[in-house]
Amino acid sequence: MGKVFVDACFGKETPYTPVWMMRQAGRYLPEYMEVRRKVGNFLDMTRNPEIVAEITLQPIKRLDVDAAILFSDILNLPMEMGLPLRFEKGVGPIFDKTINDEKDIEELDERAYEKISYVYKGIKLIKKDLPESKALIGFSGSPWTVSTYMVEGRGSKQYAKIKKMVYTNPKLLHKLLDKVTDQTIKYLSKQIESGADAIMVFDSWGGALEREKFFEFSWEYMKEIAKSIKQNYKNIPVILFSKGVGLYMSDMDGEFDVLGIDWNTPMDYALDIFKDNYTLQGNMDPTRLYSKEATKEAVIKIAEIMKGHRHIFNLGHGILPDVPVENAKYFVDLCKEVTRR
Repeated sequence: MGKVFVDACFGKETPYTPVWMMRQAGRYLPEYMEVRRKVGNFLDMTRNPEIVAEITLQPIKRLDVDAAILFSDILNLPMEMGLPLRFEKGVGPIFDKTINDEKDIEELDERAYEKISYVYKGIKLIKKDLPESKALIGFSGSPWTVSTYMVEGRGSKQYAKIKKMVYTNPKLLHKLLDKVTDQTIKYLSKQIESGADAIMVFDSWGGALEREKFFEFSWEYMKEIAKSIKQNYKNIPVILFSKGVGLYMSDMDGEFDVLGIDWNTPMDYALDIFKDNYTLQGNMDPTRLYSKEATKEAVIKIAEIMKGHRHIFNLGHGILPDVPVENAKYFVDLCKEVTRR
């Protein structure tokens, strides 16, 4: 029996449209909060292979989603590259040391992808207990998103520091992006070799850039990652997801299999551009999960638009921490029921 999720990534016929959710291994699940209470520190959780496996598998057991996504953080990689990371309540992740000049980039550890071995151990443990019919998605942040954190030091609303670099010192930024891209390719390759069935690149902040700069500083690097993975691992689906760039989609191309669609971008608009060249993944507004009626309305509408086309059900961004678990389960069951062929 094949994995429904992997088949859908490649546009093969499936018994129903597979479904999973971004951030499905997270705070809305009481069993996740239980583990978090015990461990206390989010970073420690991501660095403990047993806990990584336990949390990754929770939504499989609870919701019966078609794919598990590795429990980790996009910032573990830059942390292992040499930027100490901490999480502050109410603020989020913070790098006290940031990238400001060429010397900072040269000092970054090029063996970071080896130091992140706890991720690879976690993947091996997950695969031991993951049902044969379910897929495991490994992931990384996009070089642009990861570099933004490395330059800004924390989440940003204005992106002033990194965008200043875009316009005043693009050469320096490209140097940083090259280094992060190289580490990311090696990191994702190791995830695949450890057992990941698919990989996804998250570009949370692509929408911070105007069109031409988005392609120069974000999309080109994502394409490079996809191309490298597809050359070396032909049977592994590559999923790219860039948030807030719906209006740039007509210029997007590359050697990947699945494109994530955010909730700001209508599904029919995306389908019109990409046809069935890629599987489209998404794109229900996560806040619809507060209401079963609102969920049902969106699922039926998306299913109608995507009927007969390459599709994977997902949210247009991550599930929110206060969504009732029963509503998440309702969404997963409904997606399968509505699309059963």
